[in-house]
Parts: sequence; structure tokens; C-alpha cells
Amino acid sequence: MADSKELQQIVERAVAQVLNSQLPALQGQLVARVLAELPAIPAATQGHGGPTQGNLVQAVASIHAGTTQKEILRALLDAGSLYGSRVALFVVKAGAANGWQGRGFGAEDAVKDFALDMSAGPAAHAYHNRNATPANIAEMDRRFVEQFGGPHNEQILVLPLVLKDKVAALLYADGGAEGMLDGASLEVLVLATSAWLEVVSLRKQAQRDMGDAPAMERPPVAAPVQTVSSFSDPFAAHTPKHTAKPVAEPAVEVVEVAQAASAAAASAPATAADPFAGMSPDDADTHRKAQRFARLLVDEIKLYNQAKVAEGRRNKDLYDRLKEDIEKSRSTFQKRYGSTAAASGDYFQKEVVRSLAEDDYAVMGANFRR
Repeated sequence: MADSKELQQIVERAVAQVLNSQLPALQGQLVARVLAELPAIPAATQGHGGPTQGNLVQAVASIHAGTTQKEILRALLDAGSLYGSRVALFVVKAGAANGWQGRGFGAEDAVKDFALDMSAGPAAHAYHNRNATPANIAEMDRRFVEQFGGPHNEQILVLPLVLKDKVAALLYADGGAEGMLDGASLEVLVLATSAWLEVVSLRKQAQRDMGDAPAMERPPVAAPVQTVSSFSDPFAAHTPKHTAKPVAEPAVEVVEVAQAASAAAASAPATAADPFAGMSPDDADTHRKAQRFARLLVDEIKLYNQAKVAEGRRNKDLYDRLKEDIEKSRSTFQKRYGSTAAASGDYFQKEVVRSLAEDDYAVMGANFRR
């Protein structure tokens, strides 16, 4: 009979399998939630050669491709710069908002450690009311305007990034000299960032808790419900150097996360060796990110084309029905990973067959290249 250490390893592998298997579903749910906001975006914001709804979907995908807090926040700023000429993120701690990074202000760190006035103006309104706050630059922090100037049309927007009933950061945006400011799209990006930060934080917390669990004497009949007693702050790594006098803010609610594994999963055999075990850490990380990005792209195709997917599977001509979407997403994937170490993995092609065709090449039709 296996000793307690072996049993612990079996259980840990089984739980890890369950967590990893649920991540694509979580990603799909988050994309669906964000896409539900898209009809509210005025068509006028997509004209004149500017960003389109397809660009916004890709921007959300780039945020969801992040696996660390820094990657996710940088992706938010990069994506936000498509919808605002100048964007900057201010991390909120104890009621004080301090600059982290920006886009369109010159260097990325131009706003770093700038202490934003939270006593009045649009920053205070967005923080206390937890909603997007459009305003005139004249209402903005005077020191901010003196140091960074204002947009040509004087219109600005401050958006709160809310995590579990707490404003964790503020996103400032304006149109700069070009006047490019799409508030509705920026709201969608902030919503996507908030949701994804929570998923990543809770997933890491659950994995840490399982790693700290004591060895078990015998295999469990079913994996127990795992409870996270406190919320892991995604902005803990971005504590500002300067802290203003705290203002009253609501307490963070305790988050309960249930992760249940089946008896079959608990007694499952050890998973195959890590396919990236022989690679350098950087190359292995690139391969994993490419896999996740491929899943997100294909999940979006499914969300937009549920009827076509069903008909294509039934008539075995799925590729012909979805060719435009598949090739557009393939191009996006190639631009991002085609010249990296992950290019050899052909992950987008594999994900199309796995997710859209349910591993049946015949469903894709005769025109689909293998």
C-alpha cells in the first residue's frame, strides 16, 4: 500500500488536474460576461479607422493571457492605449492613490509614485461611488495638470478597478492631443481586468493551500471542499512608497471558494511528465502562454458563432462556415507567437481541432488543412 507521502502527491496531482481543467471554462465565462457589455458601445466610436469591436475582443484576450499581476496590469494599459491617447494606473492603498505606470505620458514610469489628490474631483468621485467618472481637466488634481498637462479637448475619464467590493486602483484616461477617448471600451477593459485578477488570485491561493496541506493516511473517498479564509490582494506587490492619511472605506468581505474534486479524480493515476520539462524556464513559460492564448481565441470564436459551430459539426463543414473567424484569429496568434519558441507547438491549430471539432478532423471538412 502506498505510504502517506505518495498518497499526498496523488491527491495534489488530482486537485491540480481539476483546477487546470476548470480554467478554460472560467476564461470563457469571463469573456462572455465582458462581451455582454459590447452592445452598449456606440457605433460612432468604431469609425474613422479607429479601433473596432474585434480589436476590443483581442484586447480582452490579451488581458486574459496574463498569468501574473504585473502582466495583467501592463496588458490593461497597453490595451487601454488603443482607446485613450493617455492612460495611467494609480494603485489605491489605505485611501491613497499612487502612480504605477502610464502610456502616452512619455516613459512608462513617468507617473510612478505620483500621489493623486483623493480629497476631491473626479478621482474622489470614482473612488467613493465606484463608477466611471467623466470630467473636465479643470476638475482634476492641480498638481497632476501642472506636471503632465491636459488633453486638447479638456475631457478626461477616471475609472475604478474594483476587486471584491474594494477599489484597488484608478485608471485615468484622456484624449491627449489627438482627442481619442472611448470611455465605453475602457470600461469593458477595466471590467475584464478586475474579473481576471480575481480568478488568478483565487487560483493561486487554492494551489498554495493545497501545497501546505498535511499528508493524508489514506486516499479520500472524495476531495473535501477547500475554503479560502481571506482574499489574496492582487495589488500587494504594488504597495506605494508614499501613503496619505487613510480615508474610510468598506472592509473586504471574506471570499469563500469551493473546489470539489470527484472520487475518480482523487484516485486517478499520475499525470504524464511535463511536456516542457526539458526546456529552459523562459521557453516553457512561452509555450504555456501560447497554449492559453490559443484557448482564449478559440473560445471567442465559439462564443460568437454558437449556431454555426453546431451546424458545422452536424454537416461536417465547420471550417467553411468559420473560415474568416478562424483565419483572423490564426493571424493574431501568429503575430504574437509565430516567431517565438512556441511556434513549433502549432497550438492554435490543435486548439481549433480540440475545441471546435471535438478532436474529430472530419468535422472540419475537406478544405481544412491539417
